[in-house]
Amino acid sequence: MNVADTDRMELILFHSGYQRTQEKEDADLILVNTCSIREKAEQKTFSLFGGLKPLKAANPDLILGLTGCMGQQDGEKLLKRMPYLDFVLGPDQVEGIGKAVNRVHESEKPFVWTGFDSEKVYTIPEISGDLPQKPGASAFVNIIKGCDKFCTFCIVPFTRGREKSREPEELYQEIRHLIKQGAKEIILLGQNVNSYGKRGLNNPIPFHKLLYGIAEIPGLERLRFTTSHPNDFTRETIRAYRDLDVLMNHLHLPIQSGNNEILKSMRRDHTVEEYLELIDELKSEVPDVSLTTDIIVGFPGETDAQFQDTLKVMERVGYSSSFMFSYSPRPGTPANEFEDSVPEDVKKQRLQELIQLQNRLTEEQSNLYKGKTIEMLIEGNSGKPGYSFKGRNPQYWRVNATGGEGLYKPGDRVQVCIEQTSGHGLCGAIQ
Repeated sequence: MNVADTDRMELILFHSGYQRTQEKEDADLILVNTCSIREKAEQKTFSLFGGLKPLKAANPDLILGLTGCMGQQDGEKLLKRMPYLDFVLGPDQVEGIGKAVNRVHESEKPFVWTGFDSEKVYTIPEISGDLPQKPGASAFVNIIKGCDKFCTFCIVPFTRGREKSREPEELYQEIRHLIKQGAKEIILLGQNVNSYGKRGLNNPIPFHKLLYGIAEIPGLERLRFTTSHPNDFTRETIRAYRDLDVLMNHLHLPIQSGNNEILKSMRRDHTVEEYLELIDELKSEVPDVSLTTDIIVGFPGETDAQFQDTLKVMERVGYSSSFMFSYSPRPGTPANEFEDSVPEDVKKQRLQELIQLQNRLTEEQSNLYKGKTIEMLIEGNSGKPGYSFKGRNPQYWRVNATGGEGLYKPGDRVQVCIEQTSGHGLCGAIQ
């Protein structure tokens, strides 16, 4: 979602006369769009601004702005820590980035602009005219913002607000525009896309009906979505995987822990058994579906036995890839009040054990692709030495392919015979 928000700010600034530069030394304006969901992301932000401070000292006219969830969470604290900042914006101020830059020109005083959009309906106004760049073969579309789940470890509801959905016709219009500009694949975004339509729509439709509506748009070749929550992932959405050829056979469904007591402490409001029931039903309808997840280890109170439950679930589901993290307390979340009882060395050991298991599961699945021909949507030129193109297969594995130079371009779908694998990546030759 930060990538989509960044693209949106670039579009707005483009129509204010700004163009992207590849070198920060050439910039008149530098924005850092931040995340605050984990402590590591925040530390990276402070480190990055430490490198930008000398540029500001050398060029006082350079505008430095911090946007995103970290701005929403810390606001004035950031100005005190980094007084060379010109402004701090929250996620709901994406549409106001042009006004914020103008305000800097009109006033020398740094400012904070946060707070949540008071409108009941979430809308992203259309901007007519030229675009700064083509959307590419794959394009992101925000369909819902915010989250109503309030998991005890998560800062998102406090930095992105409550759930609001965009009107379906506005989404159809944006997707038609992106396809007209050359996009072949649409990826629907939201903190919880499955909650789409529950709040803030004049013409409410559930998420699965939105999928069916998008699938009818001419020119769409692939459709994906992220992220899902098990509580709202319905049987109707499973049927959509079965019915819609354009809906790719990949699902990212975070479980966070494989133990019911930890899930309850996380306020996930589902059990391991309910989660596995959904997975089993999806696999029965779509046997070649690829599954990915998020997992936190070392959550307050997690015992060795409870951690072993997580390993068992990973093995049972057979994820192709996982985002795995050791727990870090986030200020403002309920879990921040819990005793952080798992020692750091234990967290690290559990995380390494989790990573080793996922590496084995990934390798076992990647080996099944060797010698087989898969479809790849070309996203661009490969950065891997000796390969021509990069892209993804329907199951969202990275693919690098040789051959086809001069014959194909981004957006083309090609058949690739897989010759070797590396991690969650497949390598082969275009047929």
